[in-house]
Amino acid sequence: MPGRRAEDSIAMADNTRSGMQAATRVVFIMVLCASYIAVSSLLIRFNKHLVAPDRFPYPMALSALHMFCSLCLCSLFYLVRPSAFPSMAATEGKRAELLRWLAPIGLTFAISLYASNKAYAFANVTFLQFMKEGNVVITFLISCAVGLQVMNRVKFVNIIWITTFSALCVTGELNFVWMGFALQLTSQLAECSRVVLGECVLNGSSIKLDPLTYTLFVAPTCLTVLLVGNAFLWEHEIVNRAVQLWHLLLPNAMLAFILNLLTATLVKEVSAVGAILAGVVKDMFLVVVSAAAFGEVVTHQQATWFVMILAGILFWSLSKAMPDHPFVVHVEGKMGLIRGETLPLSNSKAKAIQ
Repeated sequence: MPGRRAEDSIAMADNTRSGMQAATRVVFIMVLCASYIAVSSLLIRFNKHLVAPDRFPYPMALSALHMFCSLCLCSLFYLVRPSAFPSMAATEGKRAELLRWLAPIGLTFAISLYASNKAYAFANVTFLQFMKEGNVVITFLISCAVGLQVMNRVKFVNIIWITTFSALCVTGELNFVWMGFALQLTSQLAECSRVVLGECVLNGSSIKLDPLTYTLFVAPTCLTVLLVGNAFLWEHEIVNRAVQLWHLLLPNAMLAFILNLLTATLVKEVSAVGAILAGVVKDMFLVVVSAAAFGEVVTHQQATWFVMILAGILFWSLSKAMPDHPFVVHVEGKMGLIRGETLPLSNSKAKAIQ
């Protein structure tokens, strides 16, 4: 009997320890998501303020400044505390292999930054956040293409739902500008590609990087692309404006560095799709703030379509987080879905991962 009691005590201690670890992780993820939403929202409004014609209307130069600041701060931190970059040692002798991933990540990151900042000159923040609701769909489709996610008929219908109401939201814009739409769509395609590639490097490649090491390697590749872009778009007035507005540009660039770290950490902890879902919550927050505090117009139709989008994304999140939830099982049953069924878009690698 004493031995049995000791075993029971050990089992209870293990269960308690596991419960505490799970609770700690939940709190960590919640704080991480809240920090990402707050910093990302603040940077978006900050960038919108900066790129106004009478301030710093040079999105390519602004994007390059962001990357230069990230590179400098990461390098300085590495010199001061190299232990904060635990995966740096694993990259020794494998930099050439790593460059095959970093080159496309740097290119897509540069395109995303420039197009996103440029879009602020043509459209308001609310309209751009409506468009970003499609990021869940874009990221999932790219993830399916590279074998990180699996498609089935329920997810396919969910995608059609989100895409349809996102399109209605965008077409309902009172001040629709094609250039703003095209720039934002380009930014989203590049951003979603970058996030998926980042997940491969952070979690799926033979060299798994921590967020700081990832940022330190991505910053110079992205900066190189942006410097080439600046060579074509450079204006002499940029230097004068930068000197006049250094008190705004410096904190803006530091905020961008913090967001880069938070994004890399979020992708590593909750996957590319999870990071995009956190972005959806940020979009909701920005739509409300932009309409209430900055007077940006949201029509009744757009508000209705936005609610329908959120309903689709809520079901998407529920099916990812709790696939055995009664409501998810009910919907799958009504659609005749067989557990484990995949559509042709999903390849064998995706099935293995699943």
